[in-house]
Amino acid sequence: MIAAPRSVRRTAPLGRPVRLTLIAGTAVLGTVLTACTGASASDPDKGSGKGGAAAPASEARISVNLRGSQAAPGSPVKVTLGSGKLKTVTVSAKGGEALTGRISADGRTWTSDRPAAPGTTYGVEARNTEGGSAEAGFTTAVADKVNKLTLAPGKNTTVGIAQPLSIVFDNPVKDRVAVERALKVTTSNNTEGSWGWLQDYSGKDRVDWRPKEYWKSGTKVTLDADLNGIDSGPSGGWFVRDYRTTFTIGADQVVEVDLDRHRLALKRDGKTVMDVPMSAGTPGGEKASWRGTAVLMSKEGTINMRSETVGLGDAYDKMVDSSMRLTWSGMYAHAAPWNAAYFGVANHSSGCVGMSDANAAALYRQVRVGDPFEISGADAKGTVAEGNGYGAWNVSWSDWQAKSAL
Repeated sequence: MIAAPRSVRRTAPLGRPVRLTLIAGTAVLGTVLTACTGASASDPDKGSGKGGAAAPASEARISVNLRGSQAAPGSPVKVTLGSGKLKTVTVSAKGGEALTGRISADGRTWTSDRPAAPGTTYGVEARNTEGGSAEAGFTTAVADKVNKLTLAPGKNTTVGIAQPLSIVFDNPVKDRVAVERALKVTTSNNTEGSWGWLQDYSGKDRVDWRPKEYWKSGTKVTLDADLNGIDSGPSGGWFVRDYRTTFTIGADQVVEVDLDRHRLALKRDGKTVMDVPMSAGTPGGEKASWRGTAVLMSKEGTINMRSETVGLGDAYDKMVDSSMRLTWSGMYAHAAPWNAAYFGVANHSSGCVGMSDANAAALYRQVRVGDPFEISGADAKGTVAEGNGYGAWNVSWSDWQAKSAL
């Protein structure tokens, strides 16, 4: 059953009366969206032969695919004209941004670029090329479950050349294609990169965008995550807002850690600015360090380190200075004056890269979050996993591209 049409009288540019009728809801195109002529409902004598001949009135019918107070979110808004051509369509959102869209080549259909979001009231206004107009409105159902996310790096920050864009989701993401399509990365120098899906160390779904190679110093990066109105899939829930972050790439710095030589070097623009002795994790067991590229996650200063938190029993409980986190599993670079006898001689720590107070403090002052620590040598227990901090650099470029949902 079709709802009764809502009519609005307008005057066309040449003075001919035009009636644009809005039919709420989806209709069968062959029976409802057709042009017709006839008497105006507000002027019953016209067209009846009484009082002389009447000017023909043109009626154009429009349908909107969403209606009512519990419309299903997640699909684009579609406005269709039965005959003639659309001139403009505006779909506004109460308390939010209007939906942009496109008119089809034949001028009969307007489709929004983005889906209707949950729990949102929309107003629709359509105008045709003859000057007629009509309005309608609908409200989408509220999301029964909402998915949120955590973005790194932080907004308006300056980070190192290895820092990826990283998104961790509160709930599982089953429709990865829809989500990834909503994520747009823009760089100031057209940097080549790719999204890759992985499991975060926390067990949550995560997607990272990394360049093919380290970022170039000075690159400006913007992420527009236009997720509002996208369903992440079963048990995941809806996204009910958009996200945006911007950051800049800082100096070209790399920290090289040689487990076999027991040395740590900081290189800036290819030149060595620090080369100091260190002692890394004791080889042959769980106390060994990781090899591969680890990215500096945070500079945490003086913190309490306890062996129980990383599964090493009651081996230590210390306040540690100049602490620089490299993995979620607890690998740091930091000051370790109690281990001075082994600096430059042997790896004899519980997994971290230890230095003297002075050397650790000097490194701490110069590095920034996102700097790569390239760890090489045989005295390791394995390679930093992609979800254990930012281990994407330990995956080949082709393998990383294959992790994209697109």
